[in-house]
Amino acid sequence: MVEVFKTNVKYQSQAQGLLTLLRQYFPKSRANFDLDDCDKILRIQGDEFCPVKIAELLKTNGFECYILD
Repeated sequence: MVEVFKTNVKYQSQAQGLLTLLRQYFPKSRANFDLDDCDKILRIQGDEFCPVKIAELLKTNGFECYILD
């Protein structure tokens, strides 16, 4: 399963911190940011993650995060 999110993450340092956090919660999933995209895309790939939980994690850390359809 692959899920794509729109975020407001601007800097690589922010993305790295969030990727570390996501690996702690979803160790069997792979995640990456595309900060060059206008939507600051976060992609998550794996079988064991919850898209709603990912959006909540980013929001509780001060970032906007929306699931793209």
